[in-house]
Amino acid sequence: MKRSVEFTYEDIVKRNERRGFTSMVKPVGSLCNMRCKYCYYLDKAALYENRQPPMDDALLERYVRANIEGNNSPVIAFAWHGGEPLLAGKEFFRKAVRLQQKYAEGKTVENSIQTNGLLLDDEWCEIFRDSGFLVGISIDGPEDIHDAHRVDAGGEKTFARVMRGVERLYRNRVEYNTLSTVNIHSEGRGKEVYRFLRGISVFMQFLPVAELLCDGRIQSPEAKGAAIAPWSISARGFGQFMCDVFDDWVAHDVGRRYVQLFDATLALKVGVQPSVCSLCETCGSGLTVEHNGDVYSCDHFVYPEYKIGNINHDRLADLAYCDRQFEFGVSKRSSLPRDCRHCRHYTPCHGECPKHRFIDDSTGEYGKNYLCEGYKMFFDHTEQPMERMKQLILEGKPAAEIMREL
Repeated sequence: MKRSVEFTYEDIVKRNERRGFTSMVKPVGSLCNMRCKYCYYLDKAALYENRQPPMDDALLERYVRANIEGNNSPVIAFAWHGGEPLLAGKEFFRKAVRLQQKYAEGKTVENSIQTNGLLLDDEWCEIFRDSGFLVGISIDGPEDIHDAHRVDAGGEKTFARVMRGVERLYRNRVEYNTLSTVNIHSEGRGKEVYRFLRGISVFMQFLPVAELLCDGRIQSPEAKGAAIAPWSISARGFGQFMCDVFDDWVAHDVGRRYVQLFDATLALKVGVQPSVCSLCETCGSGLTVEHNGDVYSCDHFVYPEYKIGNINHDRLADLAYCDRQFEFGVSKRSSLPRDCRHCRHYTPCHGECPKHRFIDDSTGEYGKNYLCEGYKMFFDHTEQPMERMKQLILEGKPAAEIMREL
């Protein structure tokens, strides 16, 4: 049975103060030059009858202006995503930067972009370096793991071309990080994947692949009759993967390499809001703006029932704080089943991402996270060293001192 959405005083204050929002913009929608077997976004083209022309100049200007003027913050973030956003072309991003400068009015503008790396050349790198873009590059690990799922539109392997893109970023002094999915081919190889990535990146994100599939298409958590996709990582497999990565990191790389999940877990330990939304108690502050101006509640919920408006006729800030979006964010907490509400790992877990909540808990209540067992493994395994790093920080010492103690 679906529970009603419950608001706290803090929820109301946060909404009324309009503390700021973020938006991920998809200038070419799901259009991509790769065909990753586990991609949850490729089939979104069907929402637009498989016609996804790049965002036009007028809409680009409307979005840039709305994001800057509608955000009550001195720092405005632009997150360009896809599909493959580089397919929008170099001049598109040059225009975007010029528009940001036009409307900034003293605010600081920051840009990040996620790419598969196939189109990167020296000119792209020059654009990103000179405009201060943070580039996220998608690479799943060593060659056999990466090429198991990440193929191009012709079905050809992509590892060598992605690595050339990484080399260009490094050579051109572009700030970048890596995003790696943790899928069935990653299982049991956490330390190997980490040691490969630490050789090419300082900051790493690991994204568990756990999707529902029905009739060949990825489904939302509410879908009936769907089954777990065959490329998904098992819950225990994900937990062990992250434990193995942590063991190597905490022994050698604290303060030298950064892993998003570890940073977020430690942040919550010391009472700081984490940078990753999946570990926050509520969500809803990260909108997704499509190539035609459609706005959805979240990148992982681009389904018709989660469309909240379009910036061609709605103010982006109004959509960010509308009733539907507010309830979407708060329901992350309200929809948790009993097991989660009484779990000793409620903080830092908070039920993780709602997109993964599609199994029953021990009482038969629906909405438990498919990856729950894995996250419990991780939080149990890392609890003692995390507490020690927390203590070091509170004493005014660097967390890296734990390596000497270990």
